[in-house]
Parts: sequence; C-alpha cells; structure tokens
Amino acid sequence: MIKSKRSLGSQGLSVPPLGLGCMGMSQSYGPAVEAESIATLHRALELGCNFFDTAEVYGPYKNEELLGKAFKGLRDKVTIATKFPFKIVDGKQVGVELDSRPAHIREAVEGSLKRLQTDHIDLLYQHRVDPSVPIADVAGAVGTLVKEGKVRYFGLSEAGVSNIRKAHAVFPVTAVQSEYSLWERNLEGDVIPLLRELKIGLVPFSPLGRGFLTGEVKRAEEYPVGDFRRGDPRYQVTNFDNNIKAAAVVRDIATSINAKPGQVALAWLLAKGEDIVPIPGTKRVKYLEENLAAADIKLTAAQMKLLDEALAPSKISGQRYNPTTMSTIDR
Repeated sequence: MIKSKRSLGSQGLSVPPLGLGCMGMSQSYGPAVEAESIATLHRALELGCNFFDTAEVYGPYKNEELLGKAFKGLRDKVTIATKFPFKIVDGKQVGVELDSRPAHIREAVEGSLKRLQTDHIDLLYQHRVDPSVPIADVAGAVGTLVKEGKVRYFGLSEAGVSNIRKAHAVFPVTAVQSEYSLWERNLEGDVIPLLRELKIGLVPFSPLGRGFLTGEVKRAEEYPVGDFRRGDPRYQVTNFDNNIKAAAVVRDIATSINAKPGQVALAWLLAKGEDIVPIPGTKRVKYLEENLAAADIKLTAAQMKLLDEALAPSKISGQRYNPTTMSTIDR
C-alpha cells in the first residue's frame, strides 16, 4: 500500500511516487482485454496508486474511454493525465502529424472530457512539440483552459530545453513527461537541470525500458505483429544481445536483495529525486503489484553507482525508436 506523496511542479499537484501508464491496455502490447484492464485500474486504487496516464491517441480514443468507464463514480479519487495533439482522422492516427492550433487544443480537450466522463483534466500534456505552432501559443491556450476549470495543470512531453523554458514563461509547466530509465539517460545533461531550476516535475514513461529491464523479454521477431517491441531497435539482432549483457547487473542486484529486476530499475529512478514520478505501464494485476512494491526498496549508494556505470549510455545498443518516431522528439 502506497501512502507517501510527491509534488509535481510548484502549483500544488500531489501524486503517489509511482503512477500507472495505461497505453498498453489499449494498444502496442498485445490484444486489449477490458475486464482485465479495469481490474488492474481498480487494484491500483486499492493500493494507493491514483495517478493514471492516458492520451487521446491511445487506441485512438479507446484508452480514455476505458478510464472513463473504469472510474465512473470514482472521479474524485483519481488524478488523470491525458495528452494532445497527434492528428486523428476517422478514428485513426495520421502518421506522426500534429495539430496544436489553439482551436484544435480546445476541440481535443472537449473530446477527452467526454470520453473520460469528467468535467476536468487534472494534467494536460502536449504529447509532442509541434514545430508548426509556437509553444507560447500552446501554453496560452492551455492556460485559458486552466482558467476555465477544464484543465488543472499544464505539462509537456518529450520537449527540449528551449521550448520548456518558453512555455513556462507564458504559463507554469507543472510536469514534463519523457522517457527516462536506467537505459535511457538523455535527459541528464540539460533537461533535468532545467526542470530543477524551474521547479518542474519529471514523469518518466517506459521506466522499465518497454519491459527490457524486467528480464522477461524475447527477441523482436518473437513478438507478434502489432506488438511495439517487434519494431524496437533495442530488441533487434545484435542490439538485443548487447543489451541483455548490460542489463545483467539489474538481475544480479535484484537476486541479491530478493527483488524483481523491474523493481530494482524503478527503485533506481525513485532514488534519483523526489521530483520524479515514474509511470510504469501494465494491464495485469500481478505486474502492477510488483511495480508498486518498488516504492519500498532502498538501494545503497554502491548499488546505485554500479547501476549507473553498467547501464551508461555508451553501454546501450540501438536507438530507442525508429527514425520516424525519433523525428518527433524535441531534442
């Protein structure tokens, strides 16, 4: 049972130290099973995890609808984060096209509110920086929605230093969501120092390396068509072999403290700062319970150092995304 809280940003958002990423309940990681996902969402609440992450593009739309159904009558007990602005036409995502025009932001929010069966979004992220719309216009549009009560807090996802600073100057950014984990450290040089300067929280997604750091992984070609990992460069060919070797230290430390490798990976992240709230994703109660138990694991300074060195960027093989998806990252 999680009882502690962490603050994201300086505007008053308080959440548990671990949230739940919900994308995999509707796409990318095998077939969706609604009953199983709803059971997992309800179990998270029972265990004190009430911070849930979704997006209009997950499904598309299906994931928000799932949360709306699961939390009907429970809205005051949960904190929901969602995102815009991937372009969706006739219920399908249009490649990596974006639309962050202020009028479309409002339209997207109205759609999310309806699907989530709520009158407000707790944390609204711009899912990816849209180079065709000035970030100041985006921040201003979300700020207006906050003043209207339809949104409570403003966030960015995968934004770089320049755009974080520009957005924050227009309307306070509460949190930045980006991939950050033992094997993806690209934020450490400039983004994390800026977030701490501006008192913005960090919400790492894929904190388990899309499952790689759990130790329960297969080669890319062994996953079914439609599974995200099948196209993940780090799961492919020699990259897979090299990364398995690098991740061995996670398994070794886990064995030494009678924990799961994924729990060690999450404990490492939690030890990196009180302003960090990872959102490991799962659709199964078993893995949810394992992940949340990581909040009770305290790694020693020697273990932290060993993990830092063994999974340094130079030891990891392969880009974290394919070239098309990498093109959406604002860094």
